[in-house]
Amino acid sequence: MTNKLKTNISFDGLGIAPKILGMLDRLKFVHPTPIQYKAIPIAIEGTDIIGVAQTGTGKTLAFAIPVIQCLARNQGRCLVIVPTRELAIQVNETFQKMAPMFGINTVVIIGGVPMHSQLKTLKKKPRVIIATPGRLVDHMNQKTMRLDDVEILILDEADRMLDMGFKPDIERILKFIPKKRQTMLFSATIPGEIVSIGAAHMKLPVHVEVAPSGTAAERIIQELFIVKKDAKKQLLAKLLDQYRGPVLLFSRTKRGAAKIKRLLKDMGHNAAEIHSDRTLAQRREALEGFKKGKYRILVATDIAARGIDVVGIETVINYDLPDDAENYVHRIGRTGRAGHEGRAISFATPEQGKDIRNIENIIKTALPILEHPEVPHEEFRTQTVYRTRPRRGLVKARGKGNLRRKRW
Repeated sequence: MTNKLKTNISFDGLGIAPKILGMLDRLKFVHPTPIQYKAIPIAIEGTDIIGVAQTGTGKTLAFAIPVIQCLARNQGRCLVIVPTRELAIQVNETFQKMAPMFGINTVVIIGGVPMHSQLKTLKKKPRVIIATPGRLVDHMNQKTMRLDDVEILILDEADRMLDMGFKPDIERILKFIPKKRQTMLFSATIPGEIVSIGAAHMKLPVHVEVAPSGTAAERIIQELFIVKKDAKKQLLAKLLDQYRGPVLLFSRTKRGAAKIKRLLKDMGHNAAEIHSDRTLAQRREALEGFKKGKYRILVATDIAARGIDVVGIETVINYDLPDDAENYVHRIGRTGRAGHEGRAISFATPEQGKDIRNIENIIKTALPILEHPEVPHEEFRTQTVYRTRPRRGLVKARGKGNLRRKRW
């Protein structure tokens, strides 16, 4: 099956209960996305799933519908583990559209929120727990949460959790969850560590993949500009005048994000920043302000690459290329969501040819290189290779590869 479904495909025939179908109609969910169409019938049967789909393809609803349907007829609970606070909040928003109609309450367990407020909510025995690994382990250490009645486990954005170093926490959490459970793992890519988790902790999981691992969304126009570092500001100003819609801009570092936000304000743009140095309240205000149009531009580090679910982001700008080439896919997946077209623009300096090649290897296509008539264009430089001749010192040569010394 391709990444597109025929427009006459509906949620009917997927095994969804009539009450949930009616609710989907009221919520204007008419046509399932490919991951929803493939995963929902399998999940409703109680089978373990490894779901692979790029960001922005509706994975949350793909597991939320089966979870609600299962909990509506059983007494157990569901645990959803996600990598970031923002994603936890957004997953909870999806559940809140459906869960109250079935008397199912939820709780979000994340850092940046006082423990006592979470304890107050936990006393109400929520049936859907949405948590980041670190704060969940904190509760387990303080014996303020039990997981022995969890019947459904969701590992969402599993590859991102591994990238962030959460594997030890996940392994510990899994020890306290009953082995007799349904496990669903969703990810944009499938590194070897995820395969090992599936083999060790899942029961004959069905592999559901709607796009090759690492594939970028189809409706995204991707562009690359090669400029000197000190020309980035000029290019950014020109592009922001050209594209007038909402912009998500990525910086490599927290300090860089703050600096870019100040630059944008000096240019006269409404901008906010979101990264790990901001408090949860500040991050929520920035995200909500971006959603509501208070801020036209949101400057983020990779902590937000998968934590921002906003329909209508016109342009993603990679002001800095990501440290990890795979994060490129997750960044640009913030645009072109829910069937909309999007644009992803990347800035690269002449020294970053290798970084671009790594990205192109992952997305399996070459990035189109554009030139702006008012900003000087550069070319990628080959790296200087040093070779040593006996008694003649260092001799420069042009070539590929890392800087090295080689005896002739």
